[in-house]
Amino acid sequence: MNPFGILIGLVTFTIIGLGFPLVIRGERYFGYWAWVYMMSIGFLIIFVSLFIQNDWGSVIVGVIGAIFVWGSTELKEQAVRAELGWFPFNANKIKLPFESIIKKWKAPHL
Repeated sequence: MNPFGILIGLVTFTIIGLGFPLVIRGERYFGYWAWVYMMSIGFLIIFVSLFIQNDWGSVIVGVIGAIFVWGSTELKEQAVRAELGWFPFNANKIKLPFESIIKKWKAPHL
């Protein structure tokens, strides 16, 4: 019997659960224009996972990268939820570099 699949499933479930606060706080402090940075970090983490020899380490790092990519697509929806009053809204968000350029791009969503 090999418990690897079940254990990876539980670890993935836990990491996904930690991704929700990442999206909520990311939108609250940076706004949904941070999607470019979040997606870039996610793809970089996924790329790094390709070079990890340990199966556990590679899977966990890859899932963390996937959570960042998913979170980048969820930031715009989170901004809408904050404007509706479902989550705390912060009008004084931290300005990110190249924000004026990023505002011209269409934010991704699933």
